[in-house]
Amino acid sequence: MERINQTSSVSEFILLGLSSRPEDQKPLFVLFLIVYLITITGNLLIILAICFNPHLQTPMYFFLSFLSLTDICFATSVVPKMLVNFLSEKKTISYVGCLTQMYFLYAFGNSDSCLLAVMAFDRYVAICDPFHYGTTMSHHRCVLLAAFSCSFPHLHSLLHTLLLNRLTFCDSNVIHHFLCDLSPVLKLSCSSIFVNEIVLITEGPIVLVTPLLCIAFSYIRILITVLKIPSTSGKRKAFSTCGSHLTVVTLFYGSIFYVYLQPPSTYTVKDHMATIVYTVLSSMLNPFIYSLRNKDLKQGLRKLMRKRS
Repeated sequence: MERINQTSSVSEFILLGLSSRPEDQKPLFVLFLIVYLITITGNLLIILAICFNPHLQTPMYFFLSFLSLTDICFATSVVPKMLVNFLSEKKTISYVGCLTQMYFLYAFGNSDSCLLAVMAFDRYVAICDPFHYGTTMSHHRCVLLAAFSCSFPHLHSLLHTLLLNRLTFCDSNVIHHFLCDLSPVLKLSCSSIFVNEIVLITEGPIVLVTPLLCIAFSYIRILITVLKIPSTSGKRKAFSTCGSHLTVVTLFYGSIFYVYLQPPSTYTVKDHMATIVYTVLSSMLNPFIYSLRNKDLKQGLRKLMRKRS
């Protein structure tokens, strides 16, 4: 705490949220409470269905269970504070709370990104090299890939959090956002943010783009392999295993690149909707996207519900 007080005269920030109109607060609270409950319930059901169904003990569903767990943590780092502020007259967050939220926001967001890349690699091996799938995607290797995907993003998040903590914040403490995101917080600093911006526009895109390049490479190889399959049914079966993953990738990366591949100085309130998509909506929709297009997972969910009843 002494370190924080020395570098900042601001002890808390004010989050303006999605709307400043009092009549909007309760409807927004109800809306996001429903979204949050659906997110938690849907992802928990996916995890339980995979854990208790022997037919789903495969690398693809192993990574999906980690993605669902990360989505729960990702949404939890954002939505509860939003819900509190919807019902509060003074929509504040402490300086430490702001840094903490930002840390977990980037840690879990980038874990999602890495897991999506690992899942694309899994589909690549399954379709392009099926005879060596068992050895390539061994349990030991799957555990290492999942561990790396969930641990490496914490280093990226820690870097930006430490760089932010060295800045000085003077009088302005109003964040034009519903969460503590890096770009709007940087705009409040009364000290130089040159180092932060350099790191943001160099290291940031590398962390974001590298998983996407892995996904793109995997699907290019998958496409080449599938086009060589002579039967239409074979092509359809191969593509069906990738459809859900591609939908999730498009939803997640489309919104996240819109927000972060721009300098902090150009950040505007219009980016709020894109932020909601990748922080809240994608975590809620992922279970539906994967379960509705996957017969094995739907069967696993039915068995789970029958056990509960």
